[in-house]
Amino acid sequence: MASSAPTPPPLLPVTNPAAAGSSPAATAVGSDAPIATPAFRLFLSKLSDSARRSLSDRRPWTELVDRSAFSRPDSLSDATSRLRRNLAYFRVNYAAVVAFALGASLLAHPFSLLVLLGLLAAWCFLYLFRGSDQPIVLFGRTFSDRETLLGLVVASFVAFFFTSVASLIISGLLVGGAIVAVHGACRMPEDLFLDDADAASGNSAAQGLLSFLGAPGSRV
Repeated sequence: MASSAPTPPPLLPVTNPAAAGSSPAATAVGSDAPIATPAFRLFLSKLSDSARRSLSDRRPWTELVDRSAFSRPDSLSDATSRLRRNLAYFRVNYAAVVAFALGASLLAHPFSLLVLLGLLAAWCFLYLFRGSDQPIVLFGRTFSDRETLLGLVVASFVAFFFTSVASLIISGLLVGGAIVAVHGACRMPEDLFLDDADAASGNSAAQGLLSFLGAPGSRV
C-alpha cells in the first residue's frame, strides 16, 4: 500500500510587532504639526498681497530724484511745509527708503540678522501659529501658553538689549528718517498735485500694508 504524501503544516498569520507598535506613533507624529499650516499660509498670502497693493501706489522714482526740483528752503516753516506735502505725496517711496536703510543696517551685521530672524521664527512657530491643542513639551515638562509667552518675551528682551539688534534697528531707522527729512525739506512740492482720490488711495495703502495683522490664526 503506497504511503500518502506528508501533509504540509498549517500556515499561521504572522504580525510584525515593530510595524504594529510604530503605527500609533506615526499617527501621533503626523497629527502633531508644528504650526497651524493653513493659518500660516493665509498669513503669508495676505502679507504678500498687502505689500503688492502698497507698492503699486508708489510714485515714479525719477520724480523723486528730479534734480531740478531741489532748492534750499527759505526758513524752518518753509522746510516743515515742504516736508509735510512731500510726505503726503511720496509716502510709499519714503517707506521703501526707510525699509532699505533698515535692511542694509541688518545685512551689514549677519549675526544680528540671524538673531532677529530666529526671534521671528520662534514667535511664529511657538506662539502665533501653534495650535491650541499642541502644547510645548520640553525635557518631559509641558509648558502652558502663559509660560511660553513669558519665555518669548524674556528671550526677545535679552536678544534686543544684550546684543546689537536694538542699536542696529534704531540706527537704521534714524538713517532712513534723516534721508527722508532732508529730501522732504529740500524738494520743492510746487509741481506735485495730490487730489482727494490720491489721498484716499494713500490712506488705503497704509491700511492695506497692515491688513495682514488681521489674518486668522490660532492667536492672531
